[in-house]
Amino acid sequence: MKKLVLEGIMPPHITPMKHDGKIDENSLRKCVRFWIESGVHGLVPCGSNGEAPYLSRDERKKVVELVVEEANGKVSVVAGTGSMSTQETIALTKDAEDVGATAALIVTPFYFRLTNKEMYEHFKRISESVNIPIVLYNVPKFTGVNLEPSVVAQLAELDQVVGIKDSSGSIWQIAEIIRLAGNELSILAGTGDVIFPTLMLGGKGAIVAIANVAPKICVSLYEAVKNGQYLKAKELQLKLLPLNDVLTKKYGVTAVKEALNIIGKPAGYPRKPLLSLDDQSREEIRAVLKNLMLV
Repeated sequence: MKKLVLEGIMPPHITPMKHDGKIDENSLRKCVRFWIESGVHGLVPCGSNGEAPYLSRDERKKVVELVVEEANGKVSVVAGTGSMSTQETIALTKDAEDVGATAALIVTPFYFRLTNKEMYEHFKRISESVNIPIVLYNVPKFTGVNLEPSVVAQLAELDQVVGIKDSSGSIWQIAEIIRLAGNELSILAGTGDVIFPTLMLGGKGAIVAIANVAPKICVSLYEAVKNGQYLKAKELQLKLLPLNDVLTKKYGVTAVKEALNIIGKPAGYPRKPLLSLDDQSREEIRAVLKNLMLV
């Protein structure tokens, strides 16, 4: 069976919320249209920036269903379906499959620190239980565990596993995964500061938070590499560093919503216990957005 190849820029996008914490479906549709019109190659609902850990199973299924419906086949939809247990992850992945997602993005289990064998068996069991392609998601800063390149190489042998979003921020790790499994998997940058080096090493694209707010710049970077315009790509990568710093390194998930609201997109509020940023933090984000001419 030929594996699905995922390429390009795919925002792991926010889930717009109303002030009372309910999902704002109309705003989600508007945001989806904004990202697609900006030229992204795929959408990733219910990931970290989508506040997936704070969504119920029914909410996650509904969000993916709305994104699939609004995307209407124009771009791939890679739904976040990871959870702490193998059983629940299978259920969430089947939900995404049922509503038409292209693939499932599955984070490493968190809370308990798993051995490499337990990690491998977790993903193997999921791959045997679903019919949708699987993208591994490694994000040590949230889970407290790193998906080792050697384990990724083992998982790459499974038919259902087609890619990995690596958010370790380590160029060595990304390079090692490409060395071991680059012919079997779509290797995707998971942080906005390593899009260019990941592509230059042979990666296929990026699932990065900054693509929520600056999708056109991220797409231009990707296209510049594809067209051999490496100097232009390098300049765009350097241009994006301050945005990545303020959105993902300093403030995190809430900042992505704040930035979208600043540029006039209806991102709404974070779900508690997350809180909106204060005025000083918003002005810091606004200044970065102005430098990028996004405001």
